[in-house]
Amino acid sequence: MAATSKILTTSLVAALVLSVPAIGAETMTTEEIKNGFHKHAALTQLHRWYLLYEEPKYGIDNQLDILDTNVTIKSGLGEATGHEQYAERVRQIPASWQNAHDVKSTDMTIGEDGSVNLMATITYLNKGVLEDGGVRSAELSYTTTLAPTDTVLPKFTSIEIVQDSDGTAAEFVSEYGNNRMRSLVHYWLALIEDPSRNPEPVKEILADDFSLNFSSGAITDFDGFKAWLTGPASAVVASTHKISDFSQESVGDNEYRVSMTFDWNGILPDQTEMTAKTRHTWLVVDDPSERFARIKTVDVEVIEPFRPKG
Repeated sequence: MAATSKILTTSLVAALVLSVPAIGAETMTTEEIKNGFHKHAALTQLHRWYLLYEEPKYGIDNQLDILDTNVTIKSGLGEATGHEQYAERVRQIPASWQNAHDVKSTDMTIGEDGSVNLMATITYLNKGVLEDGGVRSAELSYTTTLAPTDTVLPKFTSIEIVQDSDGTAAEFVSEYGNNRMRSLVHYWLALIEDPSRNPEPVKEILADDFSLNFSSGAITDFDGFKAWLTGPASAVVASTHKISDFSQESVGDNEYRVSMTFDWNGILPDQTEMTAKTRHTWLVVDDPSERFARIKTVDVEVIEPFRPKG
């Protein structure tokens, strides 16, 4: 009976890896695997932070959605506490400015309660502040804390921004598409890695006519997705994905093509650690006024099959 159970479990997890964002080559610790969904959730909120500054249609309500009601925000512009003070500060930013935020590195620690200390370095570009029409460039360091909520997404309780350099750039390069797509990908991963296996939040990031073309077959309705998430996807007790080779491009009509490699690590019920690697290509539709863009299609290529570590 035990042998039969092991075969069934392995079969289910194989379906998970071959049909969804899988991963492999990079080794992770058990703790990193178990905390992976917390990290993806925090990175979701980090990339969302930049969207209001890069695309005004995103709206202040979506921005406040990522902030605790008593958040403290410190930067060269001063200090703001709470939603009202922060919103007033945002209203003072000239609408004519163009802003871009290129996230260069992140580092975080996860508390036992799901709280996160997140540090990031970015390159910031601005077109509009310089009177000669040039592009201002600055290196910024972020020190932030996020507190868990009743959803998978935490909220910022503090954000401190320090400017490390000041200069100019040859040209302005938009980062909206990059931050918008990365926030979507990290949110997808947070939701499918979350041990609660709650499918309902995923509705928000699926287009009406979505098709998830996994190796085990296409999923084209929400009932099919729920069956996958509570079936093959739940055959591991913990799993996480590491993203590499990420790229995105606008393909017109508010659509983006996103390509990336996932290195997947998972833990079976018997504590065997598994690994795999896949290549994903997504077609995404974007209404900038919504919290997230939406997945229209997913196509998966298996690069390294599901297997035990080592």
